[in-house]
Amino acid sequence: MAKRVAVIGAGVSGLSSIKCCLDEDLEPTCFERSDNFGGLWKFSEESKDGMTRVYRSLVTNVCKEMSCYSDFPFREDYPNFMNQEKFWDYLQEFVEHFDLLKYIRFKTTVCSVTKRPDFSETGQWDVVTETEGKQDRVVFDAVMVCTGHFLSPHLPLESFPGIHNFKGQILHSQEYRSPEAFQGKRVLVIGLGNTGGDIAVELSRTAAQVLLSTRTGTWVLSRSSDRGYPLNMMITRRCYNLIHQLLPPCFLNWIQERKMQKRLNHEIYGLSITKGKNPKFIVNDELPTCILCGLVTMKTSVKRFTETSAIFEDGTVEANIDTVIFTTGYKFSFPFLEETLQSLCTKTFLYKQVFPPGLERATLAIIGLISLTGSILAGTELQARWATRVFKGLCRIPPPQKLMAEATKKEELIKRGVLGDAGQNKLNYILYMDELAASIGVKPSIPLLFLRDPRLAWEVFFGPCTPYQYRLVGPGRWDGARNAILTQWDRTLKPLKTRVAPDPPKPASTSHCLGALGGPLLLAFLLLIYKSPLPKLIRDRISPHLGLWFGCAPWKFMGRQTGLQLAALRGED
Repeated sequence: MAKRVAVIGAGVSGLSSIKCCLDEDLEPTCFERSDNFGGLWKFSEESKDGMTRVYRSLVTNVCKEMSCYSDFPFREDYPNFMNQEKFWDYLQEFVEHFDLLKYIRFKTTVCSVTKRPDFSETGQWDVVTETEGKQDRVVFDAVMVCTGHFLSPHLPLESFPGIHNFKGQILHSQEYRSPEAFQGKRVLVIGLGNTGGDIAVELSRTAAQVLLSTRTGTWVLSRSSDRGYPLNMMITRRCYNLIHQLLPPCFLNWIQERKMQKRLNHEIYGLSITKGKNPKFIVNDELPTCILCGLVTMKTSVKRFTETSAIFEDGTVEANIDTVIFTTGYKFSFPFLEETLQSLCTKTFLYKQVFPPGLERATLAIIGLISLTGSILAGTELQARWATRVFKGLCRIPPPQKLMAEATKKEELIKRGVLGDAGQNKLNYILYMDELAASIGVKPSIPLLFLRDPRLAWEVFFGPCTPYQYRLVGPGRWDGARNAILTQWDRTLKPLKTRVAPDPPKPASTSHCLGALGGPLLLAFLLLIYKSPLPKLIRDRISPHLGLWFGCAPWKFMGRQTGLQLAALRGED
């Protein structure tokens, strides 16, 4: 009998979880409290149900090739960055293609998820749901929580003295939908993340004045790179990531800052990072222009409010403020879980950001509670693939006692400042994806690829690290993965070819010549390192990083047993 799995939420991560359950012959039942799938990507004019929805003008900030389901590419005519309506259309196509709709129970709220009395033996859960006032209790063998971290708005009013005396309108960005209601008003936007930048830019077209307040500043990135190609595809590459692991962080930061300052002098635009604060990044193509044109005015953090004004930390005062919009993020919560379990379901405690420690059976997975430097969609899909195989016993995780000890030690190190707080910083996209992929057995081996398929290997290592790479080998292997990788630039350029120019330039990712020589060049490079009289200390330093990225220590291919090892490797699946 197939194991029954409860999937809570039918958003981006919930849909991938349903499909991953089906791929592993599990029996999913998805509970969605709204009347449609897509989560926050399903636009609605109002938020009466308390759910977070995207605002009408939202445009994705990760391009389509980097943020798609790994075995379901976007159609080639879709734009590289798309509005919420177009993205939801893609989710609808995904649902229809894999016939997922029949597994979703809409307008159903999960009231509680509790361990059954025999949980230590069975790992089963009692799930209580409510549909149109009627409650139901069902036993499930596993639970996947896919509610994400945009559940409860974070509205820190207590940090702003005088805010309760302010007579204007106060709202959180969760309530924002479109700019028409702010026509002719003076609006103060507090918080400079992606949402804060987007809302400030959009309001600048209708409001009388937009003030944008930030405590820390930020680096502002564009969606396109220097030559106009999607930035994500140009920088999220295994070869660059390997270099980042080898070079000192201070040197990398210096290079990065020089490049960003060359494009935009952040100091003169009032965007520079406050000294002593961790750098952060937003994606916004229009904010610098709005600042340049006086449509958006940058301000420091707010010191206090009066009935109609805001007084800032630098002593300046802005009078006659009509509306204050807080774009201060969200607090994640799992109200349906027991309190003792809720405390373990944090980014600090979760094992590989998925499994809470301390459970006798690993039958509860938190999907989508991650912050990555790349696509969240791709990350949640790989989380779901791993979790479903853990449920089936095909992948193992450490015993609960060890996980709990490691989590406690990690928390102590964070308190002492030895480790950074995982809840505050974004995880390296490629490192995290490879870590999960290695646990599943789907991480591509670069040396093997260069031996078997040099052209593909070149694209995998030197090209964009697209989700298709995790469908090349192992469980869940997709026959179309190779072609998807080799044609990813075709799909990128297709929607741009609305006017054919004479002799259009080809993408800068690879040339045909280098593509043909890529395999031999890389192998020659590794051989050169092995044969060269490098100090043992240097070789020992780079070996772990090369092993991490290539799937094994490259020196293993260079010794006396090279021929035997390669022969054995060729026989592997």
